[in-house]
Amino acid sequence: MKMETGSNQAAQSFRDLLVWQRSIQLATAIYQLTRDFPREEIFGLTSQMRRAAVSIASNIAEGQGRMSTGEFQQFLGIARGSSFELQTQLVIARNLELSNTKSIAEAEALSCEITKMINGLLRSLKQKQLAKGN
Repeated sequence: MKMETGSNQAAQSFRDLLVWQRSIQLATAIYQLTRDFPREEIFGLTSQMRRAAVSIASNIAEGQGRMSTGEFQQFLGIARGSSFELQTQLVIARNLELSNTKSIAEAEALSCEITKMINGLLRSLKQKQLAKGN
């Protein structure tokens, strides 16, 4: 399955997808951000945020490796949901002042960018499906 990477090239692997690459950046940023959270949050918000961030990239990769466009769309939907989950958790972290606001804002912006990229990829997949049906 070939997917657009944001340039004129088609993705041969999930690693070629710009949205996956940005998701890896986000997961790394979340691990760094939560490193200094209070110890009592290790099984709470820290764990939740890390799992949500890892889920975004993981579901993009798994979906791209599936056998059908419909399955890929399903996994992209899960990745989008995880991005929304992470955005919610970032708001809570900011409200609790668990990290500096600049780092939280950067993570939120990256998560929003990834959500937009997922939405664009979903639209593209839907249009390709409709074109095949006609």
